[in-house]
Amino acid sequence: MADPFKHLRLHDAGPVNLAHIDPAQQPFSVGDKQADQARLGELAVRLSALQDRLHAAKRNQLLLVLQGMDTSGKDGTIRSVFQAVDPLGVRAVSYNVPTAQEAGHDFLWRHHRDAPAVGEIVIFNRSHYETVVVEYVAGLINDSERERRYQHILAFERLLADTGTTLIKCFLHISKDEQRRRLQQRVDQPDKRWKIDESDLKARALWNHYQRAYELALGATATADAPWYIVPSDSKSHRNLMVMQILLDTLERLAPAYPPGSPSLLGVKIE
Repeated sequence: MADPFKHLRLHDAGPVNLAHIDPAQQPFSVGDKQADQARLGELAVRLSALQDRLHAAKRNQLLLVLQGMDTSGKDGTIRSVFQAVDPLGVRAVSYNVPTAQEAGHDFLWRHHRDAPAVGEIVIFNRSHYETVVVEYVAGLINDSERERRYQHILAFERLLADTGTTLIKCFLHISKDEQRRRLQQRVDQPDKRWKIDESDLKARALWNHYQRAYELALGATATADAPWYIVPSDSKSHRNLMVMQILLDTLERLAPAYPPGSPSLLGVKIE
Protein backbone atom coordinates (compact mmCIF):
# COMPACT_ATOMS: atom_id res chain seq x y z
CA MET A 1 0.00 0.00 0.00
CA ALA A 2 1.40 3.41 -0.97
CA ASP A 3 2.56 5.66 1.85
CA PRO A 4 0.63 8.96 1.50
CA PHE A 5 3.11 10.80 3.72
CA LYS A 6 6.30 9.49 2.08
CA HIS A 7 7.51 12.77 0.59
CA LEU A 8 6.45 14.95 3.50
CA ARG A 9 7.65 12.86 6.46
CA LEU A 10 11.18 13.07 7.84
CA HIS A 11 12.24 10.09 9.95
CA ASP A 12 16.02 10.32 9.59
CA ALA A 13 18.45 13.08 10.49
CA GLY A 14 19.89 14.91 7.51
CA PRO A 15 19.85 18.16 5.54
CA VAL A 16 16.46 19.80 4.97
CA ASN A 17 15.71 22.47 2.37
CA LEU A 18 12.26 23.98 2.87
CA ALA A 19 12.56 25.88 -0.41
CA HIS A 20 12.23 22.52 -2.19
CA ILE A 21 8.83 21.83 -0.59
CA ASP A 22 5.94 23.77 -2.10
CA PRO A 23 3.76 25.18 0.73
CA ALA A 24 0.89 25.67 -1.75
CA GLN A 25 0.60 22.00 -2.73
CA GLN A 26 -2.53 20.18 -1.55
CA PRO A 27 -1.99 16.42 -1.79
CA PHE A 28 -4.61 15.68 0.89
CA SER A 29 -7.30 18.01 -0.45
CA VAL A 30 -10.52 16.41 -1.70
CA GLY A 31 -11.63 19.40 -3.77
CA ASP A 32 -12.36 22.99 -2.94
CA LYS A 33 -12.47 24.60 0.51
CA GLN A 34 -16.08 23.57 1.17
CA ALA A 35 -15.43 19.97 0.20
CA ASP A 36 -12.34 19.87 2.41
CA GLN A 37 -14.29 21.23 5.37
CA ALA A 38 -17.06 18.68 4.87
CA ARG A 39 -14.52 15.87 4.71
CA LEU A 40 -12.82 17.19 7.85
CA GLY A 41 -16.15 17.02 9.68
CA GLU A 42 -16.57 13.38 8.67
CA LEU A 43 -13.06 12.48 9.80
CA ALA A 44 -13.54 14.37 13.07
CA VAL A 45 -16.14 11.77 14.07
CA ARG A 46 -13.59 8.98 13.53
CA LEU A 47 -10.99 10.88 15.53
CA SER A 48 -13.45 11.32 18.38
CA ALA A 49 -14.15 7.56 18.50
CA LEU A 50 -10.44 6.67 18.49
CA GLN A 51 -9.66 9.26 21.16
CA ASP A 52 -12.44 7.88 23.35
CA ARG A 53 -10.98 4.37 23.12
CA LEU A 54 -7.45 5.66 23.79
CA HIS A 55 -8.69 7.45 26.91
CA ALA A 56 -10.62 4.40 28.14
CA ALA A 57 -7.80 1.90 27.50
CA LYS A 58 -5.15 3.95 29.33
CA ARG A 59 -2.29 2.03 27.76
CA ASN A 60 -0.73 4.64 25.49
CA GLN A 61 -0.58 8.40 25.11
CA LEU A 62 0.00 10.76 22.19
CA LEU A 63 1.86 14.06 21.87
CA LEU A 64 1.15 16.30 18.87
CA VAL A 65 3.73 19.06 18.35
CA LEU A 66 2.73 22.04 16.18
CA GLN A 67 5.53 24.35 15.06
CA GLY A 68 5.69 26.95 12.33
CA MET A 69 6.22 30.57 11.44
CA ASP A 70 3.82 33.23 12.76
CA THR A 71 0.37 32.91 11.11
CA SER A 72 1.03 29.32 9.99
CA GLY A 73 -2.17 28.30 11.78
CA LYS A 74 -1.36 26.45 14.99
CA ASP A 75 -4.47 27.73 16.81
CA GLY A 76 -6.71 27.15 13.81
CA THR A 77 -5.43 23.62 13.36
CA ILE A 78 -6.30 22.74 16.96
CA ARG A 79 -9.80 24.22 16.69
CA SER A 80 -10.57 22.51 13.39
CA VAL A 81 -9.00 19.09 13.86
CA PHE A 82 -10.34 18.55 17.39
CA GLN A 83 -13.78 20.06 16.69
CA ALA A 84 -15.71 16.90 17.61
CA VAL A 85 -13.44 15.47 20.29
CA ASP A 86 -14.62 15.28 23.89
CA PRO A 87 -12.36 17.60 25.95
CA LEU A 88 -11.96 14.77 28.45
CA GLY A 89 -8.55 13.25 27.79
CA VAL A 90 -7.29 16.05 25.49
CA ARG A 91 -5.15 19.04 26.50
CA ALA A 92 -3.73 21.89 24.43
CA VAL A 93 -0.72 23.68 25.92
CA SER A 94 0.46 27.02 24.48
CA TYR A 95 3.99 28.23 25.18
CA ASN A 96 5.01 31.85 25.46
CA VAL A 97 8.02 33.52 27.08
CA PRO A 98 9.00 31.39 30.11
CA THR A 99 7.67 32.53 33.46
CA ALA A 100 10.07 33.27 36.30
CA GLN A 101 9.51 29.77 37.67
CA GLU A 102 10.05 28.14 34.27
CA ALA A 103 13.16 30.22 33.58
CA GLY A 104 14.62 28.95 36.84
CA HIS A 105 14.75 25.40 35.44
CA ASP A 106 16.31 23.80 32.38
CA PHE A 107 14.64 24.61 29.05
CA LEU A 108 12.86 21.24 28.87
CA TRP A 109 11.40 21.35 32.39
CA ARG A 110 8.04 22.90 31.50
CA HIS A 111 7.61 20.58 28.52
CA HIS A 112 8.25 17.45 30.55
CA ARG A 113 5.79 18.79 33.13
CA ASP A 114 3.13 19.08 30.39
CA ALA A 115 3.77 15.74 28.65
CA PRO A 116 0.71 13.46 28.27
CA ALA A 117 -0.28 10.91 30.88
CA VAL A 118 -1.60 7.49 29.84
CA GLY A 119 -4.81 7.81 27.88
CA GLU A 120 -4.21 11.46 27.01
CA ILE A 121 -3.69 13.37 23.79
CA VAL A 122 -1.70 16.54 24.40
CA ILE A 123 -1.08 19.24 21.79
CA PHE A 124 1.97 21.48 22.16
CA ASN A 125 1.11 24.81 20.48
CA ARG A 126 4.72 25.79 19.90
CA SER A 127 6.97 23.48 21.86
CA HIS A 128 10.40 22.59 23.15
CA TYR A 129 11.76 23.68 19.76
CA GLU A 130 10.54 27.27 20.03
CA THR A 131 13.08 28.58 22.53
CA VAL A 132 16.01 27.00 20.70
CA VAL A 133 14.98 28.44 17.34
CA VAL A 134 14.19 31.92 18.69
CA GLU A 135 17.36 32.19 20.76
CA TYR A 136 19.50 30.93 17.87
CA VAL A 137 18.04 33.49 15.45
CA ALA A 138 18.50 36.23 18.09
CA GLY A 139 22.16 35.29 18.49
CA LEU A 140 21.72 34.31 22.15
CA ILE A 141 23.11 30.82 21.54
CA ASN A 142 25.76 29.67 19.08
CA ASP A 143 25.95 26.60 16.83
CA SER A 144 27.55 24.50 19.53
CA GLU A 145 24.85 25.30 22.10
CA ARG A 146 22.11 24.75 19.53
CA GLU A 147 23.43 21.28 18.76
CA ARG A 148 23.81 20.49 22.46
CA ARG A 149 20.16 21.40 23.06
CA TYR A 150 19.02 19.25 20.16
CA GLN A 151 20.85 16.31 21.72
CA HIS A 152 18.89 16.97 24.92
CA ILE A 153 15.66 17.09 22.89
CA LEU A 154 16.48 13.77 21.21
CA ALA A 155 17.03 12.19 24.63
CA PHE A 156 13.78 13.73 25.94
CA GLU A 157 11.76 12.45 23.00
CA ARG A 158 13.40 9.02 23.26
CA LEU A 159 12.39 8.87 26.94
CA LEU A 160 8.79 9.73 26.03
CA ALA A 161 8.72 7.11 23.28
CA ASP A 162 10.25 4.45 25.54
CA THR A 163 7.53 5.06 28.15
CA GLY A 164 4.54 4.74 25.85
CA THR A 165 4.17 8.16 24.22
CA THR A 166 3.63 8.31 20.47
CA LEU A 167 5.06 11.55 19.09
CA ILE A 168 3.80 13.40 16.02
CA LYS A 169 5.68 16.56 15.08
CA CYS A 170 4.15 18.83 12.43
CA PHE A 171 5.88 21.80 10.85
CA LEU A 172 3.17 24.02 9.34
CA HIS A 173 4.91 25.25 6.20
CA ILE A 174 3.71 28.52 4.68
CA SER A 175 5.17 30.81 2.04
CA LYS A 176 6.48 34.29 2.72
CA ASP A 177 3.77 35.76 0.49
CA GLU A 178 1.03 33.93 2.38
CA GLN A 179 2.40 35.12 5.70
CA ARG A 180 2.38 38.70 4.40
CA ARG A 181 -1.26 38.31 3.37
CA ARG A 182 -2.28 36.92 6.76
CA LEU A 183 -0.35 39.57 8.71
CA GLN A 184 -1.94 42.32 6.61
CA GLN A 185 -5.34 40.83 7.31
CA ARG A 186 -4.65 41.08 11.03
CA VAL A 187 -3.65 44.71 10.67
CA ASP A 188 -6.71 45.59 8.56
CA GLN A 189 -9.42 43.78 10.54
CA PRO A 190 -10.25 45.28 13.96
CA ASP A 191 -11.32 41.95 15.42
CA LYS A 192 -7.96 40.41 14.50
CA ARG A 193 -5.66 43.32 15.32
CA TRP A 194 -5.06 42.03 18.84
CA LYS A 195 -3.17 39.09 17.31
CA ILE A 196 -0.31 41.23 15.98
CA ASP A 197 2.32 43.52 17.50
CA GLU A 198 5.72 44.95 16.64
CA SER A 199 7.52 41.72 17.54
CA ASP A 200 5.69 39.94 14.71
CA LEU A 201 6.98 42.51 12.22
CA LYS A 202 10.53 42.12 13.55
CA ALA A 203 10.29 38.37 13.14
CA ARG A 204 8.91 38.87 9.63
CA ALA A 205 12.07 40.82 8.72
CA LEU A 206 14.12 37.78 9.80
CA TRP A 207 12.16 35.34 7.63
CA ASN A 208 15.23 33.78 5.97
CA HIS A 209 17.00 33.36 9.30
CA TYR A 210 13.99 31.58 10.80
CA GLN A 211 13.62 29.33 7.77
CA ARG A 212 17.26 28.28 8.10
CA ALA A 213 16.91 27.75 11.85
CA TYR A 214 13.90 25.51 11.29
CA GLU A 215 15.73 23.55 8.60
CA LEU A 216 18.50 22.87 11.12
CA ALA A 217 15.96 21.84 13.78
CA LEU A 218 14.07 19.50 11.47
CA GLY A 219 17.24 17.94 10.11
CA ALA A 220 18.73 17.36 13.56
CA THR A 221 15.71 15.86 15.30
CA ALA A 222 13.83 13.69 12.80
CA THR A 223 13.83 10.08 14.05
CA ALA A 224 11.77 6.94 13.52
CA ASP A 225 10.21 7.34 16.97
CA ALA A 226 9.57 11.08 16.58
CA PRO A 227 9.22 11.91 12.87
CA TRP A 228 8.60 15.37 11.47
CA TYR A 229 5.80 15.96 8.98
CA ILE A 230 6.11 18.97 6.68
CA VAL A 231 2.51 20.16 6.30
CA PRO A 232 1.93 22.47 3.30
CA SER A 233 -0.18 25.18 4.91
CA ASP A 234 -0.86 27.98 2.44
CA SER A 235 -4.30 26.37 2.23
CA LYS A 236 -5.85 26.25 5.70
CA SER A 237 -8.34 23.55 4.75
CA HIS A 238 -5.56 21.35 3.33
CA ARG A 239 -3.44 21.93 6.43
CA ASN A 240 -6.27 20.77 8.68
CA LEU A 241 -7.04 17.72 6.54
CA MET A 242 -3.40 16.60 6.47
CA VAL A 243 -2.93 16.91 10.23
CA MET A 244 -6.20 15.03 10.72
CA GLN A 245 -5.03 12.24 8.40
CA ILE A 246 -1.71 11.97 10.26
CA LEU A 247 -3.54 11.64 13.58
CA LEU A 248 -6.00 9.06 12.26
CA ASP A 249 -3.26 7.00 10.63
CA THR A 250 -1.26 7.01 13.87
CA LEU A 251 -4.19 6.18 16.16
CA GLU A 252 -5.45 3.42 13.87
CA ARG A 253 -2.01 1.80 14.03
CA LEU A 254 -2.14 2.00 17.84
CA ALA A 255 -5.58 0.33 17.64
CA PRO A 256 -6.86 1.35 21.08
CA ALA A 257 -9.73 -0.79 22.37
CA TYR A 258 -12.21 -0.43 25.18
CA PRO A 259 -11.21 -2.52 28.22
CA PRO A 260 -13.55 -5.47 28.91
CA GLY A 261 -14.62 -4.26 32.35
CA SER A 262 -15.15 -6.40 35.39
CA PRO A 263 -16.20 -9.98 34.53
CA SER A 264 -18.15 -10.08 37.79
CA LEU A 265 -20.64 -7.64 36.28
CA LEU A 266 -21.44 -9.79 33.25
CA GLY A 267 -25.17 -10.47 33.16
CA VAL A 268 -25.93 -8.39 36.27
CA LYS A 269 -29.44 -6.89 36.29
CA ILE A 270 -29.67 -3.44 37.82
CA GLU A 271 -32.73 -3.12 40.06
